[in-house]
Amino acid sequence: MTQVTDHGGGVRSIRVPIPDNPLGTTLVHLVDTDLGPVLIDTGWDDPASWDALAAGLTACGVSVAEVHGVVITHHHPDHHGLSGKVREASGAWIAMHALDTAIVRRTRENRPDRWFSYMADKLASSGAPEEHVALLREARTARLSTGLPAFAPALPDREIVPGELLDLAGRRLRAIWTPGHTPGHVCLHLEEAHPAALPGNGRLFSGDHLLPRITPHIGLYEDPDDATVADPLGDYLDALEHVGRLNPAEVLPAHQHAFTDAPGRVRELLAHHEDRLTGLLALLSTPLTSWQLAERMEWNRPWDQIPFTSRNIAVSEAEAHVRRLVKLGRAEAVTGSDPVTYVAL
Repeated sequence: MTQVTDHGGGVRSIRVPIPDNPLGTTLVHLVDTDLGPVLIDTGWDDPASWDALAAGLTACGVSVAEVHGVVITHHHPDHHGLSGKVREASGAWIAMHALDTAIVRRTRENRPDRWFSYMADKLASSGAPEEHVALLREARTARLSTGLPAFAPALPDREIVPGELLDLAGRRLRAIWTPGHTPGHVCLHLEEAHPAALPGNGRLFSGDHLLPRITPHIGLYEDPDDATVADPLGDYLDALEHVGRLNPAEVLPAHQHAFTDAPGRVRELLAHHEDRLTGLLALLSTPLTSWQLAERMEWNRPWDQIPFTSRNIAVSEAEAHVRRLVKLGRAEAVTGSDPVTYVAL
């Protein structure tokens, strides 16, 4: 597979591998500006990923040291992981939405063992069986006995302000706030004519918000210090409609490949989530916990074949969907249930 793709008009993409992940690669986009190249996302913090990014930049005729800035669509490690190393090598600035910057800051300040405890308690409250929760508690104990490594993603230097043009000399790149996958996820609208004159309004760097053949994970926004009942799925669906109205000529996502007909893809995703909500309502004809819902939902493989970590993600997605049903008045929590069960109205 070609590592570098030239999309024309001073925009290229570099395939950066994600270790041990079915997504395979992150598409790191390189945008030429009058002050030097700017990256949109950077890829996973791994030696092979770093080598691929550096080689891709060389193939584009630049070096890591020449990178002027880094714009991050969201804080996940397959997007933000190498940002610190790029900044160290080049002096580039790093920009991110304030809500995701807050997550980066919290990650740097919290003890890793606190996350183990928080996630174990959250899984127990979702109705996860004790043998599943015990695996997380055992992992925490094992890592504490050997010393937990710190996880310190790079703190950004600049804030991405939704609706504003980014300070990129010679380019018109506007930030579009698209929460759902993360609270501070942004898409970036290149408000310039398409180099191949495709019909539509410029090009959209969509991060994980809009992908051509898969749906991004929409789970809960995890924050041990915030008891706010957020609605990530509602956020995501609203942001999808916004992106559809932009009608970009081409979408340049962070995974898979570039594509056209953003409004059509938006309609497919809206229909997918409505179908999923309808299916959950049928399941909730009798009270179920979030874990029981996840066990009964349709995934890309049977529940007994889903590995431990992926089950945790599935439960978070089930919770996000049932929370949406509650907000719409189509389901409710059963009073006094522990762990909490939900039932359709």
